[in-house]
Amino acid sequence: MKRSEINRYMEEALEFWENLGFRLPPYVRWSVDEWEAHAAECKEIFDLQIGWDITTFGSEDFLRTGLSLYTLRNGRLLSAQYPKPYAEKIMMVRENQVTPRHFHWNKQEDFINRGGGNLVIELFKADPQKNRIAGGDFTVSVNGMSRTLRSGDRVVLTPGESITIKPFHAHRFYGEKGSGPSMIGEVSMVNDDNADNCYLDEAIHFISIAEDEPVRYPLASEYRTLIQAKKHSSKNRILQ
Repeated sequence: MKRSEINRYMEEALEFWENLGFRLPPYVRWSVDEWEAHAAECKEIFDLQIGWDITTFGSEDFLRTGLSLYTLRNGRLLSAQYPKPYAEKIMMVRENQVTPRHFHWNKQEDFINRGGGNLVIELFKADPQKNRIAGGDFTVSVNGMSRTLRSGDRVVLTPGESITIKPFHAHRFYGEKGSGPSMIGEVSMVNDDNADNCYLDEAIHFISIAEDEPVRYPLASEYRTLIQAKKHSSKNRILQ
């Protein structure tokens, strides 16, 4: 994915969320320089990867397979330093833009349609021992009411509706065609994208980036890398 695409999709997500009345922290628009200036205060943000996440899941077409999201708060499982047991995200899900099938070993999460279009979620019962889809019925909670599904059944969330997704319930989701992009909130147990995502369709979460223009706002996974690279570049200029 090109950096110019990441920059553009960040701005589009910000405009979308703000037009629906959702406001993010002041540092949502901080540059690398600003993060460097505040680095001593931001250890929790860096450690827990609070901030931007733009991904194609390894595809070559973001608008077909991809996601724009912002992690607002997070904790760490069994951590005395970061004991917060919950996390929160906000997402922009475009029409027919797919997040591939995956499940979590530990995290239980609620998806809440906060506004915009409708969200389609395909749900599957997963076999965590073999990391594959299993058959059989299973029960989910939609708007607090139980619903029995079979693997592959769809649930459509209109604005204001929500669903609880348990560990080992694999899910694939996208915006419903013709309804416009949707603003989806996620409230969950602590989030660990490095160790608690099991993708079932050969997707990857953290992608390579082609640096065709400067970073506008860092991704949550690259704060320290970008700050260190900037310091190294500044040191080299001084030595020259």
